Order: sequence, then structure tokens, then C-alpha cells
Amino acid sequence: MELLTVIIVLALTGVAVGFAEGLLGVGGCFIMVPVTFFVFKEMGYGDIALKLAFGSNLLVVFPTAISGAWAHTKKEAVWWKAGIILGVFGAIGALIGATITSQLLSEGILKPAFGLVIGLGALRMLAWKPQKTEEAPKEKPLLWACWGFSIGILCGMLGLGGGIITVPVLAMALKFKMHHAVGTSLSMMIFTSIAGSIGYLINGLSVPNLPPYSTGYVNLLAWACLAMTSIPVAQIGARTTHNLPATQLRYIFIAVMFYVALKMIGVFEWLGLLI
Repeated sequence: MELLTVIIVLALTGVAVGFAEGLLGVGGCFIMVPVTFFVFKEMGYGDIALKLAFGSNLLVVFPTAISGAWAHTKKEAVWWKAGIILGVFGAIGALIGATITSQLLSEGILKPAFGLVIGLGALRMLAWKPQKTEEAPKEKPLLWACWGFSIGILCGMLGLGGGIITVPVLAMALKFKMHHAVGTSLSMMIFTSIAGSIGYLINGLSVPNLPPYSTGYVNLLAWACLAMTSIPVAQIGARTTHNLPATQLRYIFIAVMFYVALKMIGVFEWLGLLI
């Protein structure tokens, strides 16, 4: 794959990532991971392509999450106390998860695991019945810390910013309204994404034959191409989400989750579908 093609593909992916992050409160790794994995594989780095995708994509989430969280804060849709507690403990978990994947797990395990986690989250969210009451969620710092640490480990292991898991948890288990779940999720991802990317960077430092512009499992060229488009577009996505009803937002979220889950598990490939 030629360098110009790589730059164009990743920059366009960044547009989709930024919009999804602002709109849905997710890091966009469920979009970035399949694309960057394919790019690195086409460049001849098959053995380490998925770990490079995880590390590089998590670093993209960091500035994009800041951009999206700021936009949601202006709409008063971020509970920062919850986000910081979830994020700090999530960061510890993400660093541990990134180390586990870097040292112990192979692509054959990681790809279907990535898809399975997202698919289970989509099924659970589809079955969830939204609250009819408008009670504010209760302040539960210890519970937030436990959820944050658990989510962080999964984020680090599977190269996720965390929103794909955090939004359902905040909406269903912690009783956040959907728009507040989206905004608070982004505040948490500021912490989990940077910790996860540091984990992949450190654990990949001794790996030979990395792509050019790589530091550990973080490729700075891929990061720059994705970040330059995703950061500004996250503002557009965040503004759009407040013009959509919560039910519609939820179904968009579920549809995207199902698609990515089936793609990473390999269902479309088994069926011979080029989607």
C-alpha cells in the first residue's frame, strides 16, 4: 500500500471517528481498529498489526476525547466528578490490560474477543428498557472506581477508549440519562486512552522491525493522520447529539456496535459479504 493511499484512508477514517466520538460518546476505536489493522497488514506487518492498531488508536482517542468532552461540558452533559473517578481507576486498569495483551495474547485471540465484547454490549443495550423516571443518578464513588478499573482492563487489552462499554454501563447500571452517559464517558476516556497508549508504547519498545515513525506499538504517522481530522469533527458530532432524541441515539449506537462485532468476529467473511 502506497504512503499517499495510507494517509488518505486514515484521514477519512478520522472523520468518521471524530463524528462517532462526539455523537455517541465512544472513542472510535471500534472504527479505527479494523481500518488500521488492515492498513498495517497490507504494509507487511501482519504479526504485530493488531497491537500497532491498538496502541496507535488509543493515542488518537486522547485529544479527541478532550475535544468531545469540552463540547459536551458546554451543554452541561458531563458529570466530571464521576468521569474523573472512573477515569483514574480506568487508567490503572488500562495500563495493566495493555501489558497483558502486549506480552501474552495473539491476534487469533484478540480479534474475536474484540468483536465478542462489543457484540455482547450491543445485545445488552438492545434488551435494556430506559427508565421512565427522571431521577438523577446517585453519587457512588466506590462503585464508580470498581467499574472504572474493570472497564479499564478491557480497554487496555482490546485497544478500546472505553466508551463502547462505558456508555451502556452508565446508562443501565448507574442510571445516567443517555446524553449524560455520552458526555461523562468522554471525560473518562481522556484517562483510559492515554494510559492504554503508554502501556502499548512501553511494551513495544523492544520489538524489532516496527513500521517507520513508530515508538513501541504506537505509530506516530497513523496517529497524526487520524487525529488531524477526528479532533475538529468531534465538535460537530457533540453538537449533533444534542439535536437527537435519546431513543434514536441509542439505536444508532447499537447498530454501529453490531456491525463492528460481526466484522471483527469474521461473520461477514464466512458469508462471503464484502461489507
